[in-house]
Amino acid sequence: MKRAIIIGATSGIGLEVARVLLSRGWHIGAAGRRQEELKQLRQEAPDRVVIRVIDITHSDAPDHLHQLIDALGGMDLYFHASGIGRQNAALEPDIELSTARTNVEGFIRMITAAYRYFRTCGAEGHIAAITSVASTRGMGAAAAYSATKRFQRTYLDALSQLAHREGLPLHFTDIRPGFVRTALLNPAVHYPMMMEPAPVARRIVHAVEHRRRVAIIDGRYRLLVMLWRLLPRWLWERMRV
Repeated sequence: MKRAIIIGATSGIGLEVARVLLSRGWHIGAAGRRQEELKQLRQEAPDRVVIRVIDITHSDAPDHLHQLIDALGGMDLYFHASGIGRQNAALEPDIELSTARTNVEGFIRMITAAYRYFRTCGAEGHIAAITSVASTRGMGAAAAYSATKRFQRTYLDALSQLAHREGLPLHFTDIRPGFVRTALLNPAVHYPMMMEPAPVARRIVHAVEHRRRVAIIDGRYRLLVMLWRLLPRWLWERMRV
């Protein structure tokens, strides 16, 4: 029996990943802030889904995570899909700080709790998290979002190194999607190369099941990221991105 905990399973990519894993026989521990959405997901496979309301910005979130793991009977995969981001060229402090609380503070809180769980139990495990192609370069229209996603990427790199140093049978997948049609995006804004959540989730699950260390989704964005990296800083800083 394969067991996955999904944080951020109430909508968007997290919800679709849960559905794909269920279709492949996984047992799911689903968590998020909205209880009604969690109950709806549980109805899709009542015998294989357990749920718990978790807000990753709260200090007791790791306690709730461990309770969810116990209810599921263990954890083979920790999947982190919880995150926020907004365009904020005006640099409104509340928006920037809220983004950091979720994408940095909340990310650390949950990822380290998952790492410590796998360290304690000593069994083979997998930590996967959705970062973003925005982690590649800082974007002026979304400074906090791109910076926090870069933080997440670096944090996963560091934990992967730590796991090797400690001899833990722990795998990591850094998932970097481009624009996906979810509630995270402003519906009034046109985004290039928009992707739908369901096919993105299928690609993500494929990457996780094949234990890919980094998964840029999709091929168009892999090419775009390659081009971004070739641009000199002076040129990037003059682009309207």
